[in-house]
Amino acid sequence: MGRLDELDLSLELSRTEQDERLKAGGHRLVQLRLACGGLLGSGALGPPVCLVFEGWDASGKGGAIRRLVGPLDPRHVRVRAYSAPTHDEKRHHFLWRFWDNLPGWGGMAIFDRSWYGRVLVERVEGFASEEQWQRAYDEIVAFERTLAAEGTVLVKFWLHVSDEEQLRRFQRRAGDPLKSWKLTDEDWRNRGKRDAYLAAVEEIVRRTDVPEAPWQLVAADSKRYARVAVMDTVIAAMEAGLRRHGLEVPEPIGG
Repeated sequence: MGRLDELDLSLELSRTEQDERLKAGGHRLVQLRLACGGLLGSGALGPPVCLVFEGWDASGKGGAIRRLVGPLDPRHVRVRAYSAPTHDEKRHHFLWRFWDNLPGWGGMAIFDRSWYGRVLVERVEGFASEEQWQRAYDEIVAFERTLAAEGTVLVKFWLHVSDEEQLRRFQRRAGDPLKSWKLTDEDWRNRGKRDAYLAAVEEIVRRTDVPEAPWQLVAADSKRYARVAVMDTVIAAMEAGLRRHGLEVPEPIGG
């Protein structure tokens, strides 16, 4: 039994509860973002905040990210989506293309997919040799420990949906002319390799879940539950990051 099997995918929220909690969470997130950016409180810059989103196709990563950044001034957060590396990027070490978008002190960045592609899609699809993806686990852990040692608040999410729920979402997308563009032949093909991807994810969690950069596994069969869980986790991580560096955590104020 793997870590993903331990998740309770029956967890859900009503729309009213989701909206109320996201509104309150968004207000708190704005406070913390301003504090980390030196725009609230003493003016000292807070730690870099880097959020990494991974998950199954149609697991709700985009929706969770939208709810996070919605309340924020767009100048105060960078969102970067990653797909397959370009021809030029392949000429470099696989971590090279991510460095430019890492946040500095006072900054915040969100990665929609990340360096975990090396030990996920590149592993399963054979785009990396076994020697390359086997050594990548230690390289990733060292990379993330380096970021943490420099003060980064690093939060890694895996949004997990059941095979049945993923199929329902695929079918809904296929029937919606405004969303069908999100669904590709590759998505359908990857569903046929779910067992191989599941094994890869479990190994990722087992080998890269370290105290400096733990995985946050989110039950996402309910998009509403997952969005709120992500928001709450980010808020808690930012508060802890400020405290860890001896910086003032602002008292919550009314919304």
